Amino acid sequence: MLDDDLAMLYEVETKALNRAVKRNLRRFPEDFMFQLSAKEFENLRYQFGTSRWGGRRYPPYAFTEQGVAMLSSVLNSKRAIQVNIEIMRAFVRLRQMLASNAGLARKLATLEKKIRRPVQGRFRRHP
Repeated sequence: MLDDDLAMLYEVETKALNRAVKRNLRRFPEDFMFQLSAKEFENLRYQFGTSRWGGRRYPPYAFTEQGVAMLSSVLNSKRAIQVNIEIMRAFVRLRQMLASNAGLARKLATLEKKIRRPVQGRFRRHP
């Protein structure tokens, strides 16, 4: 997602979002965020029909899903705080689901081992 779309989502100005990112650059490695190249920015302008004289002066930043989540922790809007809380709750739910599935997987493996073991005398032929 682009910085201006995320600014709208998090209910902050784009320049405030970009300032927060620049103050916290160590939280945004390459796989979280990157800036569009001049060519990509020009193509984007062409696609949306924006004027060369109006709008942005610098290419926008693009964020991956990890970058979007990290943004919620560095922005201080009411919306960003709510998003960050929901992300934390989702991680807890995911961890709980994985833990319960791991327990279930162990039980299934034990059951499969019991089923595969031949019962002694079960397949013996009677004369």
